[in-house]
Amino acid sequence: MNEKYKGVLAIVSANIIFGLNIPVTKALMARWMTPSGYTFSRMLFGAIVFWGISIFTKKEKVTRKDIGIILIGGLLGYVGTQYLFSQSLQLTSPVIFSLLMALTPVIVLLISAVFLKEVIQRRKVFGVILSISGASLIILQTQGGSMGSDNLLGILYSLLCVVCYSVYLILTREVSKKYQPVTIVKWMFLVSALAITPFGYSELPNQYVYSSNTAMMGFILLGFALMFSTLIAFFLLPVALNRLEASTVSIFMNLQPIVASVVAIVVGQDLFTWDKPIAVFLVLAGVYLVTTQTRIMKSNLIQDDPAIIINNN
Repeated sequence: MNEKYKGVLAIVSANIIFGLNIPVTKALMARWMTPSGYTFSRMLFGAIVFWGISIFTKKEKVTRKDIGIILIGGLLGYVGTQYLFSQSLQLTSPVIFSLLMALTPVIVLLISAVFLKEVIQRRKVFGVILSISGASLIILQTQGGSMGSDNLLGILYSLLCVVCYSVYLILTREVSKKYQPVTIVKWMFLVSALAITPFGYSELPNQYVYSSNTAMMGFILLGFALMFSTLIAFFLLPVALNRLEASTVSIFMNLQPIVASVVAIVVGQDLFTWDKPIAVFLVLAGVYLVTTQTRIMKSNLIQDDPAIIINNN
């Protein structure tokens, strides 16, 4: 199979899993776990499993510079995104969270424009405006109630999660090309588990899912989050980044709001209203304009891909 297609298959699979994990996490936060306990459980589980797997894989020496990037990437992409992810889903709905996460390519572009002085073409400016308009529509139509006890705070956590994930994608693009996926994720999970331990370990006794009164459904939900979202999906991310540009990887995040919205509405975590399909269309149309390349842009990839800009500096 062509390496590019392997990368596409990896990132499509990862985003379907992440999309399914959004309503799964919403259910866990509603009854079974706290954000700190949930994040600590995932990071500790990932560290133990991937360090165990690494015993049977080829040993790689990671340079001091690269280990620093990997560790920072772990703090941002693992601890940062997963803690903010679970916090936001305590307060807002899966549809709102997944829609805001679809803004990742837009945030990647804005970060590169602000910090790397990248010139944004008019086409991309229009895409940014479309995406922000879609996000604004869903936010303005959101009302408190059963779907979220404090939607504005939940939205803030969601936006911070998007920023953390965007920086993670850009930052780890180069090291993902140099090392095996297991090498990268084992270090990221290790630093993440150590970072969250002071906050998460004390929370474990308060996790209802670990009590003797828990039900099978709690174990099933946590099992999906650990096995699929933590192990398989996080393993697939560096596989995809090894074969695709960071901006290309971010395009496939468009799958998450579609998968999450359908599942959340089917299971009753959210309601279908007129504003949601319009908002999804605006966000995804804007993301398409931001991430697709014109013929002129293809001739100047340095200007097109924030990941390339960072790698060259």
